Amino acid sequence: MVMEGTFSFIVAILILVFILWLLGKSLRLMLKFVLNALVGFVMLLFFNFFGVLFGVYLPVNIITSFITGVFGIVGIVILLILKYLFHAI
Repeated sequence: MVMEGTFSFIVAILILVFILWLLGKSLRLMLKFVLNALVGFVMLLFFNFFGVLFGVYLPVNIITSFITGVFGIVGIVILLILKYLFHAI
């Protein structure tokens, strides 16, 4: 399950980096995005690892990995709101 989410996260990052490269954005923007994506993904794994203690769990799939990769820690908050307030995930 975690390997599936990790693979989809990596694919989402590669696709977005390729799109940024095609659009000719600067290297600084790409590095900022990759750093944001890595921090967000680690936070997603952190929530899933320690969330059992607090009853918090977010599924790791291509959509949650993409949202976390694009928005970072804010993406975690968005996913938590979607899951626990709107029961959408």
